[in-house]
Amino acid sequence: MLTLKNAAPAAAPNSAVKTLKLLGQRHSRKLILTFLLVAAENITLLLYPLLAGFAINAIVSGQALHAVLYAVMVFMMWAIGAARRSIDTRTFARIYAELAVPVILAQREEQHSASTIAARVALSREFVDFFEKHLPVLVTSVASIIGAAVMLLLLQFWTGVACLMILVFFALFLPGFTRRNEDLFLRLNDRLEKEVAFVNSAPEMSLFRHYDVLARLRIKLSDREAIGYLSIGTITAILFASTILTMSFQGGLDAGHIYSVMTYMWMFAMSLDDGPQLLEKYSQLKDIGKRVNTRTI
Repeated sequence: MLTLKNAAPAAAPNSAVKTLKLLGQRHSRKLILTFLLVAAENITLLLYPLLAGFAINAIVSGQALHAVLYAVMVFMMWAIGAARRSIDTRTFARIYAELAVPVILAQREEQHSASTIAARVALSREFVDFFEKHLPVLVTSVASIIGAAVMLLLLQFWTGVACLMILVFFALFLPGFTRRNEDLFLRLNDRLEKEVAFVNSAPEMSLFRHYDVLARLRIKLSDREAIGYLSIGTITAILFASTILTMSFQGGLDAGHIYSVMTYMWMFAMSLDDGPQLLEKYSQLKDIGKRVNTRTI
């Protein structure tokens, strides 16, 4: 009989955070280069409305050379973006190629069925997608939201205050929103893991029921995302209306100032717009992290 001292320690539970940390440590150099380019993109994006406002005022006052410098900044934005996209593909295609084999071997050791292994290998791609697609969007959204709010505090103080109040308002709903998403992804991924075996043996009525349930779960997730978009759209429409009325009564504002304020508000709104999709991806990744053993990577 084994004593507690001699027994093998229990494996640490899988989690999305541990997997992302392992991938980050293993591919740190590639990821640092990629995210330096993301940071450079964000800096140019944040400066864009302010420099556009200066360019508009330069055009109005006939300072053509100053106005043309705006075109140089536009070229820099696209050049940095092109470099990031080129490096992204090389970096993340190789990361996934190195991730897939350890995932398969780990699931084999745990004696999962072939259908479960196939599903989990496909799901593991979401970890790479997080670094390639969702983390840059998250970084850009956070930088744009905070940067736009700060710039609005400087340019149109009460609009900036309203932006901060909007952030606090939506933050109150985050815990409940993410818990419900996690529950839906738990049910969805449970079915996806069993799909290959189910397709091979289930009768016709069971197949119809299976795909009907998958459809309803995906529709529920989509509806929640749509509700999030509508809520954000309603609040930002009120923000635009109140700011436009304030600037109209304020008077004496030059065209560049008005353009900068409107563009920073639009940046704030569009970055908030990414929130529902990012929350959905977070919930999906959290559930996948509990299923997929990547401890051997």
